[in-house]
Amino acid sequence: MRLSSLSPFVLAVALIPHTYAWGTVGHEVVATIAQMHLHPSVMPKLCAILDYDGECHLAPVAAWADRIRRVAKYRWTGPLHYINAVDDYPSATCAFPGPRGWQGRTHINVLNGIRNTTTVLQEFEGRRASASVPSDDTNDDTDVPEYVQDALKFLIHFVGDMHMPLHLTGRNRGGNGDKVAFDGRTTNLHSVWDSLLISERLRTLPRNYTHPLPLPDVEAYLRGTIYDPYIRRLVWEGLLGRWQDEQDTWLTCPASDSSTRPSSSSPQSQHQFASTWQSVLSLFNLASARTSTGQGEGEDGLGVDDDILCPYAWAKPIQQLNCEFIFPKELDDFVPPYHSFDLGDEECACGDDEDEDALTALARKRKQSPYLELYTPDYAGMIKEKWIVEKLLAQAGTRLAAVLNWIFAELDEDESRSGCLTL
Repeated sequence: MRLSSLSPFVLAVALIPHTYAWGTVGHEVVATIAQMHLHPSVMPKLCAILDYDGECHLAPVAAWADRIRRVAKYRWTGPLHYINAVDDYPSATCAFPGPRGWQGRTHINVLNGIRNTTTVLQEFEGRRASASVPSDDTNDDTDVPEYVQDALKFLIHFVGDMHMPLHLTGRNRGGNGDKVAFDGRTTNLHSVWDSLLISERLRTLPRNYTHPLPLPDVEAYLRGTIYDPYIRRLVWEGLLGRWQDEQDTWLTCPASDSSTRPSSSSPQSQHQFASTWQSVLSLFNLASARTSTGQGEGEDGLGVDDDILCPYAWAKPIQQLNCEFIFPKELDDFVPPYHSFDLGDEECACGDDEDEDALTALARKRKQSPYLELYTPDYAGMIKEKWIVEKLLAQAGTRLAAVLNWIFAELDEDESRSGCLTL
């Protein structure tokens, strides 16, 4: 049995770009959630780096790294958006990395990208602090090197990419080569996760989320976008609801000393969401971590993790989702009929001209795709019911805020004693 048909709201949502990981909407949602959780001393520094004129927000630069991928100057950055293990082929085999290691050039991947951009920003902040450059003066004449601006924009983007499971597997270019159907339309598995699942959420949100939440410090970061209601629900029912008791675990690293972490039972009011930056300050020991570096190449062979920042440890359970359900076993067993067509390009592979004309006409009318349908209760319905996409976006925003707070937050004596960064 199929899910209910899509609402007319599709006409607006269909305009959302969906070429890259999470699409523009997913990356902007992550950036907005992160901005909600920044220490008050951090955002002025980020705005100064980004050289904003007027109102400053992280969302507009969140998808910048996708927009410039085909610019000659940045073409080399393409492999930094993903990481692929040689032995990984979900759902049959999950390896991260497996005996034969990683595909591609050593250390040119999304996890090393996160580590390297973080290091660039740490070093810049260290030099700024040593030179006593005013941190809250967005109009000072201090020139910010372009590579530092780029590092910040890449970091915002790469943390989002790391939470898109299909950027952690090399099978068929992260699912781009796996044709499927979604609501009767031919697409590919990457596009389903990139944008179609999020687009379906936007079309089916409860109407009450079109109205502001009783949380002014959440509403202050919304920009009147088509996805504002989605963020409201993600905050109200997710961050302040179903995930409230587990958010501390999102920022832990395997080597961390649990005795330095605050108790997850620390009081946190649902109606004072702005103070959650304080919990982002509770898992990362800023006093000792400013000079933290990778621990060397362990089981991951990358050397990106330490007891403060651990993109490999964070990515590993996300990658496992590819074998658990993202690549359904039916996808391997499915053989499309010979008379198949691609709804997106309106092309078909047919037996004769008469059939071709008929199938092309069907394609134009958006009739059934011959590929494995994923807009079903067992696939898309299960993902929606368990809030899987929403949790990944929330984790990405949480971790991005924690990393930015770790690098840039200026803590007073009480905050320094509490020891850390969390959500």
